[in-house]
Amino acid sequence: MKARIVQYRFGPGPSDLQKNFDWILSELDACDSSLDIVVLPEGCQAPAPIAPAEIGSAAEAARNDALLSKCAETARRCGAAVFVNARFNSPSGPRNSTFAFAPDGTLAGRYDKQNLTPGEHKTLDDSYTRDFNAPAIVEIAGVRYAFLTCYDFYFVEQWAALARVKPDVVIGCSRQRTDAHAALSFQNRTCAYATGAYVLRATVSMGENSQTGGCSCAIAPSGKVLGAFTNEVGHFDVEFDPHAKFLKKAGYAGDVVSTHPEYVERGRRPCKYRPAGSAIAPFSAELPEKRLCAHRGIHNGTLPENSLPSLGAAVSLGASEIEFDLWPSRDGVAVAIHDCTLERVSDGSGLVMDRTFDELRRVDFGAKSGDRWHGLGPVAFGELMDRLACHCTMNVHVKGKGAIGEPWTVEALADVVRIIDDHDARRHVYFMTSDDALQERLAALAPDIPRFMGWGGSRSGAHQVQRARELGCAGLQFLKPNFTAADVARAHELGLRANCFWSDDPEEARKLLDMGMDTILTNDWLRLSTALSLR
Repeated sequence: MKARIVQYRFGPGPSDLQKNFDWILSELDACDSSLDIVVLPEGCQAPAPIAPAEIGSAAEAARNDALLSKCAETARRCGAAVFVNARFNSPSGPRNSTFAFAPDGTLAGRYDKQNLTPGEHKTLDDSYTRDFNAPAIVEIAGVRYAFLTCYDFYFVEQWAALARVKPDVVIGCSRQRTDAHAALSFQNRTCAYATGAYVLRATVSMGENSQTGGCSCAIAPSGKVLGAFTNEVGHFDVEFDPHAKFLKKAGYAGDVVSTHPEYVERGRRPCKYRPAGSAIAPFSAELPEKRLCAHRGIHNGTLPENSLPSLGAAVSLGASEIEFDLWPSRDGVAVAIHDCTLERVSDGSGLVMDRTFDELRRVDFGAKSGDRWHGLGPVAFGELMDRLACHCTMNVHVKGKGAIGEPWTVEALADVVRIIDDHDARRHVYFMTSDDALQERLAALAPDIPRFMGWGGSRSGAHQVQRARELGCAGLQFLKPNFTAADVARAHELGLRANCFWSDDPEEARKLLDMGMDTILTNDWLRLSTALSLR
C-alpha cells in the first residue's frame, strides 16, 4: 500500500487561518489514484491559533463542512482511504473526532478522542470519556485501522488496549506542538513496537527553525522509520504491506511468536497495573452532587455490616459511594469494623486493638448474622481495596481515640495511606473522623486526600462547621438531629460538602436533600436509591 502523510504549517497567527486551510484543501486536490491511504493532522478545520469567539462559529462550521466534503471527494476520486481530524457536533456537544472515509467516499467510521486535554474538557463534550469505550477499529479493504489523537499518544495503557485488538495500522492525527523532536520520534517508534502495528502519524509544523512539534512519520512495527518529517511543510509518501507483522523470539531461548504484544501478553498480570476498564468509577469529585452512601454496605438485616459481602453487594447494586469504619489491630493492620470491641459484631470479646490480625481471623464475624454467614472472618483494609478499589467512592471512617486511648501508631496510619496509593485510589477516597488530632495527622500524611469532620463532641452543628473550617476539611458529616438548615447553608457558604448520618426513610431523605444535604448515609441503600433515583 502507498500512504501519504500531510503536515501543514500551524499559524503562526489568526490571520493565517484561511491561508492554511486553503493549503490543506490544495493538498487534497493534489492526491491521485496511486495512493491507498491519506492521513491529515488534528484540527484541520482550524489550522491556526483562533480567538475564543471563533470556536464553534459559523465560519468554523463552514470550514468543517467544506473539509469533510473535500475529504469524501478525494477518497472517491483517488480510490483511497482518507483520515482527517475535525469537529463533530454530537447531540451532547462538539467533539474532537477523526473521520475515516472509505475509497468510495462514504464514511467508514469515526473515532472520538479518548483523552482530552484540560482545556478540551472545558470546551468540548467530554461525557463519553467517563465511560468504558472499547478500542475503535475501522476495517477498510481488509485492513484494520485503530486510532490515537494527539494527547492519546501519552497514555501507554491505551497502547496496550490497542495491541489486544490487533490492528494493522494506527492512525495518529495529532497537533503536538511543545515536545522536542527526539521525544516525539521515540514516542512514535515505541508506539509502533508496543502495538505491533504500523503507525501513520500526521501532525503540524511549528516553523522550519522550531525545535519542537512536527515529526509526522510512518513507522513499521519493528520500530523502523519508513518516512518522517521534522518541521517541513508538505507531504511524504511511503509504501508498506499492512499485513506484514514483526516477528520476534519469546525470550532468549523461546520460540517465535507473531508479535511483540503477544509476547507481552504471555506474562501479563493485570493486577499489577493501574485500575482501568468499565468497572472503574468516576473520581469522587466528578460524581453527581446529590448522592447516597451505603453505610457499612448493604446490611439492613441481611448481610454482616462492614464485611466484604455487604460492601461488595452495595457496589454490585450500583452504589456510587460506600462507608466503612477502620480500627487497627495490635500489629497495625487496619480492619473494617465499627466498634472498638468485638462483642456486638462477632463471637469474640475484648478490644480490636488488643489482638493481632491473625488472632482476629480466628473470630467469627458472621455469627451474629445467621447460620449462612458462620465462619466469616474480618476484612482488612488492604483486602477490601484489592476487591473494590476505584469501583466507587469510599467514605473511610478512621476511628479515633476515646476511653481506650490512641489506637493508631504513626506506622499504622501511614500504612492506610500506602494501601490507598498502592491501588491508585487517592481520588476515589476521603477520610472521615471526629478526632481533631487524627485530622491533623491525616492532613500531614496525605494533604490531597479530602477529609470530612465528624460529629464527635461538637456542641452544635455550627460548632462542627467551625471545626471543619479550622482544620481545612473538605466537608463534614452531620449527625441527625444535631444540625439545622442554617448549619447546612453555612457549610456550603464555606465550600464544604455536607453529609448526613443517616436516613432509611425516603420521605425523610427527600426533606434532607431539600434542606441542602449533598450525601445521605443509609443502612437501606436499595430502598432509598429506588425511591429517590439516586446512586
